[in-house]
Amino acid sequence: MTETIISPLSDRGAGAPPRVLALANQKGGVGKTTTAINLGTALAAIGESVLVVDLDPQGNASTGLGIDRRARNLSTYDVLVGEATLRETVMETGVPSLHVAPATLDLSGVELEIASARDRAYRLRAALEALAADTTGPAYSYVLIDCPPSLSLLTVNAMAAADAILVPLQCEFFALEGLSQLLKTVEQVRTGLNPDLTIHGVVLTMYDARNNLSDQVVQDVRQFMGDKVYETVIPRNVRVSEAPSYGKPVLLYDLKCVGSQAYLRLASEVIQRERAARAQAAA
Repeated sequence: MTETIISPLSDRGAGAPPRVLALANQKGGVGKTTTAINLGTALAAIGESVLVVDLDPQGNASTGLGIDRRARNLSTYDVLVGEATLRETVMETGVPSLHVAPATLDLSGVELEIASARDRAYRLRAALEALAADTTGPAYSYVLIDCPPSLSLLTVNAMAAADAILVPLQCEFFALEGLSQLLKTVEQVRTGLNPDLTIHGVVLTMYDARNNLSDQVVQDVRQFMGDKVYETVIPRNVRVSEAPSYGKPVLLYDLKCVGSQAYLRLASEVIQRERAARAQAAA
């Protein structure tokens, strides 16, 4: 293996709350769920304790982590409507130190069910706070929230609960247009619901070196977002596409493929940014 392994955030201190990152983009097919699955796996592989919260009614993150739909007795739907705690929904995956709170199709109707509740935008935040205070199970250093491909109440819940937003962005023609819309939503959430919300970074996905358009998108996004764009770029890779059909992250399906190596680099970069931000806050 040639990747650089960064030691985990063991210096955060016992009892520290997890860092909550929401993976959000209102466009579908940008690699959001794939990034949630494989970034979570890569973080776990280098020593972090990770929870993936599946907030997409399609439940693809749960499926991609090997959770059969028939086994999802409790889901994030039950959490948001107040019928279960997050701890009760959490399931183990085939990856040590990586757990998932699965999703079911019931989530597609949750917006109507909680629309009149005063705390409707803070249901997930309250659930995560309760999880952090619960010492009966694992303590997580990272929570990754896989958002649906829309700017719905589910996504607003994720943003209200998150410390930062991680934006997967496909290397395609309308990338910047979608990014601008998402940034406006983040600003609205910051103003009205979560003043501490930041953009952790933009990860460029589905990069094709044979395609001049991919290079142009990379240049344009870096010019627009500056150092908010991660150095790591996730390439198009058939092994990454195949892995979910086996219920496995690509790091378990084929560790040596270019996609797996890219996600390991991204995990290292995420941790480096966390350390830099923590050092800056302490200065």
